[in-house]
Amino acid sequence: MNASPGTSRAVRRRRHPWFNLVNLGALILVVVTALPLYWMAAASFKSQEEIGANPPTLFPTNPTLDNYGDAFGTNSLGHYLLNSTVVALSSTAVVLGLALFAGYALARLPVRGSGTIMVGLLMISVFPAIAVVTPLYLVERSLGLLNSHLGLIIPYVAFHLPFAVWIMRNSLVGLPRGLEEAAEIDGASITRTLLSVVLPLARPGLFTAGVFTFTATWTEFLMAITLNSEDSARTVPVGIALFGSEYSIPYGAIFAGAMSATVPIAILVLVFRRSIISGLTSGAVKG
Repeated sequence: MNASPGTSRAVRRRRHPWFNLVNLGALILVVVTALPLYWMAAASFKSQEEIGANPPTLFPTNPTLDNYGDAFGTNSLGHYLLNSTVVALSSTAVVLGLALFAGYALARLPVRGSGTIMVGLLMISVFPAIAVVTPLYLVERSLGLLNSHLGLIIPYVAFHLPFAVWIMRNSLVGLPRGLEEAAEIDGASITRTLLSVVLPLARPGLFTAGVFTFTATWTEFLMAITLNSEDSARTVPVGIALFGSEYSIPYGAIFAGAMSATVPIAILVLVFRRSIISGLTSGAVKG
């Protein structure tokens, strides 16, 4: 039986030297990325003495949960996780709501200079936060927003909205117009069409923008430590950085806290991985 053309092409690709190099590069990337994560996970179950052992141990000799008890008990990690959850979910919800309408306007409506707007959004999305953190601190101090959830949510929305709009516009521009035109003929308003017709089709883009926004706000450090000097609204990255005291560094609790903060992001990416890939692909192809 003759092999199909598709099978022959796949075989030729596997035999091509570049195919092996790409696989090798991917393997190296996986190892480089996974090794620190494994070390963090393993160290979170080690005692303080074993963490500092020389030579280091690859696996915990006597696994213990004391580090997690120290992180959640002595160092109030649960409070920081709650603050991060409130800030990240609120920021993501506002960003997605605004990005959906702005992306639809840029994708469907006759907006003058939409190309320039898209370039501007892309430039803003890579603007360094360190350039504005000082004036932002002064503004929030004058408004009484320091050490509050709202004081973090507002700048997070401002910083992450441009990239979310970029993703949503590129995702929406590739959707077929037939259903929207049918809804318009039936007398539906633009808002009704967007929410009833476009929104279900735009879920991959929404998931992509949502995961990126949530991850960025969950892991952000510079603004979080600058705008919060008290525990009231301190988030996970800042809380973990301040574990310990002047005379001791609880490495085990730090590893346990980092592991606890990483798990939600890992679950989020694993659950929505197909939608994320679909959203990024549609943006790359149709943008």
